[in-house]
Amino acid sequence: MPELRSQARRDRDKKNPKEKSIPLRRNPRRQKRVAAEDRSEKKEAIVAAEKCASEKTKPFVNTEERNEEEIRVLSGDKKKMDEFDSGGQAPLPDDEGNTPPLPEKVQVGGSPMYKLDRKLGKGGFGQVYVGRKMGATTLNARFGPGAMEVALKFEHRSSKGCNHGPPYEWQVYNALGGSHGVPRVHFKGRQGDFYVMVMDILGPSLWDVWNSTTQAMSTEMVACIAIEAISILEKVHSRGYVHGDVKPENFLLGPPGTPEEKKLFLVDLGLATKWCDTAGVHFEYDQRPDVFRGTVRYASVHAHLGRTCSRRDDLESLAYTLVFLLRGRLPWQGYQGENKGFLVCKKKMATSPETLCCFCPQPFRQFVEYVVNLKFDEEPDYAKYISLFDGIVGPNPDIRPINTDGALKLIHQVGQKRGRLTIDEEDEQPTKKVRLGMPATQWISVYSAHRPMKQRYHYNVSDPRVEKHIEKGNEDGLFISSVGSCSDLWALIMDAGTGCSAQVYQLSPIFLPKEWIMDQWEKNFYITAVAGASNGSSFVVMSKGTSYLQQSYKVSDSFPFKWINKKWREGFYVTSMATAGSKWGIVMSRGAAFSDQVIELDFLYPSEGIHRRWDNGYRITAVAATWDQAAFVLSVPRRKPIDETQETLRTSAFPSNHVKEKWAKNLYISSMCYGRTVS
Repeated sequence: MPELRSQARRDRDKKNPKEKSIPLRRNPRRQKRVAAEDRSEKKEAIVAAEKCASEKTKPFVNTEERNEEEIRVLSGDKKKMDEFDSGGQAPLPDDEGNTPPLPEKVQVGGSPMYKLDRKLGKGGFGQVYVGRKMGATTLNARFGPGAMEVALKFEHRSSKGCNHGPPYEWQVYNALGGSHGVPRVHFKGRQGDFYVMVMDILGPSLWDVWNSTTQAMSTEMVACIAIEAISILEKVHSRGYVHGDVKPENFLLGPPGTPEEKKLFLVDLGLATKWCDTAGVHFEYDQRPDVFRGTVRYASVHAHLGRTCSRRDDLESLAYTLVFLLRGRLPWQGYQGENKGFLVCKKKMATSPETLCCFCPQPFRQFVEYVVNLKFDEEPDYAKYISLFDGIVGPNPDIRPINTDGALKLIHQVGQKRGRLTIDEEDEQPTKKVRLGMPATQWISVYSAHRPMKQRYHYNVSDPRVEKHIEKGNEDGLFISSVGSCSDLWALIMDAGTGCSAQVYQLSPIFLPKEWIMDQWEKNFYITAVAGASNGSSFVVMSKGTSYLQQSYKVSDSFPFKWINKKWREGFYVTSMATAGSKWGIVMSRGAAFSDQVIELDFLYPSEGIHRRWDNGYRITAVAATWDQAAFVLSVPRRKPIDETQETLRTSAFPSNHVKEKWAKNLYISSMCYGRTVS
């Protein structure tokens, strides 16, 4: 989609100090300059490594973990990458200015004058202090615009939440303020370099309560939290917004010693986004794997993978929040390092609802099961979710540990069906789950419609036998269209539909042999198929007669979406990709016959994303998988094919038993790989 590329944040593409960029067909003077830049970058990498090592010596305490978990917005791709292309200079990092001190006295938007008092906390987009009304007496109100003490939220005009104007959060509060469970903003305005919101002071967060009660909460307490939190999210969603950062720290109770001390509030709307337009039409699905929004511990797997935020993400984060409050820990806690998000998401997708909730009452498992299988634009059944927990809380709402009055309307929607949703009602579960099964490694084969042609496959081929198969195919007028690897043996697909006039190939002990590839580029051969083996070797096929005008490739320890996005802006498209162990090799070409391209990346199998892309006219044009992830490249061809039929197949063994069935329907293997799928 065009917007996929237009949303790229150039000012956030920080140059990786370990990244190597080797130019092609450039003069020696420029090559010397690039080499000098590489030496400079290596020095920076050493400094960064020393800093990282010193940070690892810090002792572990609860507050450190809490602060470390509060990661709000990430843009990925910090791994080492080797790039071989025509060069290009990355944008410089943003300069971080010094934030001026906060004003001692605050008066904005017609508010009373407040004196700055103690600090209450710091969020992803600002910091919150107590503001004491000047000249106040003990007779002043505790709530509302005339309260003796208020919460003052400061956000500097240059912060990421302010885009040349008031914070985006103000707009969200304007839409949601006063809604059930959302604090009301009494005054707002700018004073000096800061934007200020004046709000009611609330009580402790659920994290504070959990941490002060020997890090454990009763089942009834967490069930009440579930009931009220679901009702709050339903109200937020009904206004067209998704919160985007649901976690214990963002649920606050009312002030202690007041009638509202058992009331639940949802705060910090800096990451809230719209899920629908003003007419209620759901926004389009997309995936940007380089962008993460939320907090690592509680984020949905879709947020980890950069998918467009929707209502399901808030509910999945709530499910993790509830399990954390009940059990005191989540299975993915404890990961450290720059690939923490990768490891956490992998663990989340490998943890079934049964495993996650093995020591929780049944309603918690049922809730997790429901929400992790919600489709992107599916409307959640909030009333049903509430009814799950209504059966394990006390019958008298007045003595419940959390006020659940706000959920009464939704509870009444299910009438007498209080706590009656049991495992016997599995027929009400979605017939096609979004989370498909458990992690597995399989062959992934893609079949595309083509007019009748000759196609041949070979699999479990050792290095010495490759030449024989290729020579025989060439004699019959066939060229290699796809290659793959399993157990360090090769699979070849040869057919008459490649459109190339000549081919060369290389079996190399290294993944993507740079010197050989560059030599073939000089002879006007371009990479058209590539595969890597788990031992690090590779099978590279280069062809003449393609439409390609220029080519670039990158080898990376993680999927290099940021680089892909940059090359898209330069007119390149992904035309081949492969993996070797945990490394990715991505080949992009200028002159490819595509008008648009997107990526689907997943730790299991992105079934929903693939089907949505198919519905929008995209077709799979490349696929690759490591032991952890599978990536699908989907493209819109410049010339629409007569028959757009495409199918995918996942099999434990090479799909030799299925290929002939596909051929009978004029479906031919167009891409294949072996790696991460689901059983």
